[in-house]
Amino acid sequence: MSTGSPKKDVNLDMQLLGKPSSPSRNGDMIVDDNYDPHLHRNRPHPTTNFETLVHLLKGSLGTGILAMPQAFYNAGYLSGFINTILIGILCTYCLHVLVQAQYMLCKRHRVPILTYPISMKMALEEGPACLRRFSGYAIVIVDGFMIVYQLGICCVYIVFVATNIKQLVDVYLNLDVKIHCMILLVPLIGINMIRNLKILAPFSSLANVITFVGIGMILYYVLDDLPPLSERDAVVDVGRFPLFFGTTLFALEAVGVIIALENNMATPKSFGGAFGVLNVGMTVIIALYAGMGFVGYWKYGADAMGSITLNLPEMDILSRSIRVLFAVAIFISYGLQCYVPVDIIWNVYLVQRYKDSNNKFVYEMLVRIVVVIVTFLLAVAIPRLGLFISLFGALCLSALGIAFPAIMEICVLWPDKLGPGKLILWKDIILILFGIIGLVAGTYTSVRDIIISFQ
Repeated sequence: MSTGSPKKDVNLDMQLLGKPSSPSRNGDMIVDDNYDPHLHRNRPHPTTNFETLVHLLKGSLGTGILAMPQAFYNAGYLSGFINTILIGILCTYCLHVLVQAQYMLCKRHRVPILTYPISMKMALEEGPACLRRFSGYAIVIVDGFMIVYQLGICCVYIVFVATNIKQLVDVYLNLDVKIHCMILLVPLIGINMIRNLKILAPFSSLANVITFVGIGMILYYVLDDLPPLSERDAVVDVGRFPLFFGTTLFALEAVGVIIALENNMATPKSFGGAFGVLNVGMTVIIALYAGMGFVGYWKYGADAMGSITLNLPEMDILSRSIRVLFAVAIFISYGLQCYVPVDIIWNVYLVQRYKDSNNKFVYEMLVRIVVVIVTFLLAVAIPRLGLFISLFGALCLSALGIAFPAIMEICVLWPDKLGPGKLILWKDIILILFGIIGLVAGTYTSVRDIIISFQ
């Protein structure tokens, strides 16, 4: 999350983070090889390696894993399984690139921590001349993608809760899913009025327990009486693959969570490495997502819905309990997810404007209400859970999780540390092109199918 105004220069941003920037010489920063940013982080409550791993697992298990069976429908069980692993490896690698590039910038500028937007701006300022012109827009662009992504998650959560509640009450009263979204509006505004995350922490822990228990209960249904695997497609039409890509990226990529966790570790050097926290955590996550997608598609095939909870028997007591559990868990998580866009919009772009106002608190509350209303209106306008997930995964995470880290690495290593034959440069160009193609193809396919779904 960004912590400084985009109108401030980088030196002031770094002073706000606790350290002055190092002096420059001939336009280049003087690098002190003896300075280790990890040793200068002053965190009041740093997390251990195990705690970080647990947070990583909890932060990555949400609506995404419930959407994986439908994702596999758009790829086929063989293609889906292989490509989930490949996309997972790609996401993990790009996260390593991002964390390492931030570390090099911190070391170069003698600061303990840098946020993602500020890191992007500083990297562009030191990169190729053709990219330096964009440094002034870097903070706004990264924050913009982060805001859109987080608002997208909030939209997905509203549609998820409303759709599951609809299935629960349809037996007694058949209402349109949009009505259920409207009923949720006031409670959602209420939970977003909570300004202190410590108040939400116990509820977050409850939501995590509910999620793990719920996944276990879902597997009880999914693994019961599986049809012959030959009834499912191993590979499907490539035209549906962008939907698979967007959903899988949405499910696996948690770039904001990763940066926050690494910044708060007691031993951040343990985060990377072959058997570091990131690799271990992502291995478990990839296995869970690939497994859920495979068995979910095997069980339900073309009938797999945007959330596998919607495929469970409607009248069975246990399945109804699962829907209640997940609806509660995701509703609680909405407050945590909404905290991010509110924090960026208010603390980065608006708080300085109203810092001397007697109505500062009122303005902040209005921002919180407006953010909820925006997500509510989007959810009501397009109550298509699976397509929503694919859209925001392709639109935002192709940039935040793939293209931007590659751009940052090019700039940080420019001009003479790009390897023999500038191998790193060509590798990063491929990643950037892959991210752009994923963004364009995934967004186009999702928007197209959303339009078709209304016809």
